[in-house]
Amino acid sequence: MSKYPNLLLDNQLCFALYASTNAIIRYYRFYLKELGLTYPQYLVLITLWESDCKNASDIANLLKLDLPTISPILKKLENLGLIERQRSKEDERIIRIKLTKKGIELEEPVAKIQEKVACKTHLSEKDFNALKSTLYELTDSMEVNEEDRQDLKLNYCK
Repeated sequence: MSKYPNLLLDNQLCFALYASTNAIIRYYRFYLKELGLTYPQYLVLITLWESDCKNASDIANLLKLDLPTISPILKKLENLGLIERQRSKEDERIIRIKLTKKGIELEEPVAKIQEKVACKTHLSEKDFNALKSTLYELTDSMEVNEEDRQDLKLNYCK
């Protein structure tokens, strides 16, 4: 038995978020697999449906991922015929991503999946949006900043 109540699993915010996230992603996967998509591919497509023709690095930043993580996802989406990747003529390091006709047409069935997921939460629209807002605020507040780095240095120096 732990002598630290804050270390009990039921007292962990991180575990509650982890378990909820896994449950939501499993539910998405259940429907996305019928379209031949993975959850990470779904997230990339969402960024492109919001605004077509983005840089690969912009997509990575929006999804809070690094470019090496996003690159295989983009390659797979290209192989599925959902996107086109093109190097910028001005700067060959920049890879532009554009939806194909097939990728554009996938938006409607995916929107229906998102509606199913939202309904499955049993939250009112107001509560759903409030929860999202709270989670975005939490995400922002949990980013490691300079104060955290200084605190870490001070603790190591003791």
